[in-house]
Amino acid sequence: MQNTDVAIIGGGLAGSIAAAMLGRAGIKAVLVDPFPSYPPDFRCEKLGSSQIALLSKTGLAEHTLPAATLDGEVWEARFGHVVARKPSDQHGIMYDTLVNTIRTAIPADIPVVHARVTGIATSADRQKITLSDGDEISARLVVLANGLSVALRDMLGLERPVISPCHSITIGFDVAPVGREAFDFPALTYWPKRSSDRLAYMTLFPIGSAMRANVPVYRQMDDPWLREFRRAPEATMRALMPNLQGMMGDFAVVGPVKIHPADLYVTQGHRQAGVVLVGDAFATSCPAAGTGTDKVFTDVAQLCTVYIPNWLATGGMGAEKIAAFYDDPIKTSCDARSLAKAHHLRSLTLSNSLAWRAQRWARFVVRLGLGTLLATRKRLGVRSASQRSAVPPQPHFDAATR
Repeated sequence: MQNTDVAIIGGGLAGSIAAAMLGRAGIKAVLVDPFPSYPPDFRCEKLGSSQIALLSKTGLAEHTLPAATLDGEVWEARFGHVVARKPSDQHGIMYDTLVNTIRTAIPADIPVVHARVTGIATSADRQKITLSDGDEISARLVVLANGLSVALRDMLGLERPVISPCHSITIGFDVAPVGREAFDFPALTYWPKRSSDRLAYMTLFPIGSAMRANVPVYRQMDDPWLREFRRAPEATMRALMPNLQGMMGDFAVVGPVKIHPADLYVTQGHRQAGVVLVGDAFATSCPAAGTGTDKVFTDVAQLCTVYIPNWLATGGMGAEKIAAFYDDPIKTSCDARSLAKAHHLRSLTLSNSLAWRAQRWARFVVRLGLGTLLATRKRLGVRSASQRSAVPPQPHFDAATR
């Protein structure tokens, strides 16, 4: 029997950050995950400025970002036209690289047990975890960070009613230019014009030397369009996105095409003694809305900096303690924004009502105006710099000459 204060089940993004944060804070913890190295997994593949700000609150941004690729600038296309070229601080990174990089920040005195959890018994005092290798862990608190896994959910009597089945489907793949070394753009986001295409957007961004593509769509998994995309991705993309060829030039899809459907759910029956859920173990988000890492970083930062230290300072681990985390205003606000954004983006993409069509056109006009303003400022800046360099140098008089 191994004794600890906190047992973290699941070594994905949420669990690995929790292990690193608790270890750095000097809290006794154990991380349980079957994989010595987190395997490739099609999930989060880039971090924007808001996610980086939240990651900084965990203390792990400086450790993590060197493994990512900064785009520096993004071209934004709407209705088949490039309407803006603006500075960007998005960092592209494959999910397994992100998790494994964070794992290297876990202090050496935090044990990482490579096994599966086969049993769990909880109480208001201590929790007992049984592992697939026969070992057991006794902990004051269990942090459940095992994502979409259902086995422990059933053991604990948790329910996950689906709010929106197959809310979105994300397609991921690499693209490469044909006949030249690189694309003209550092990164590109393409927003559609027709709601009938059921396309949220396409985003192209660098990860290392590769150009990665994420294409969220609103379809069902049995839609023949998905099979056609797998069969002929380049032709399907050109048919879906007017003038894409003019922006990208000749291109080829290289490597496997991965397709990931996402249901939206929120766990029920979770206010239990001795166990707390974070990340997807508690509630899913829509990948198209890009709020998944916001939720993970917020959950773990609040849990590890505010609640776990306070919980461990007093005896017991009853449900009333655990409830305080689920009621945390920062967490609940983040969860609400994530859910609202998921539904808003779906309606913005699919709805053909006058109000939603007006929103799409308004975004086009605003982005076009912003792009024109940025381009004008850039031209004026280049012209001003050119004029300054054309001014002949003036004679210099030192104090003695004067």
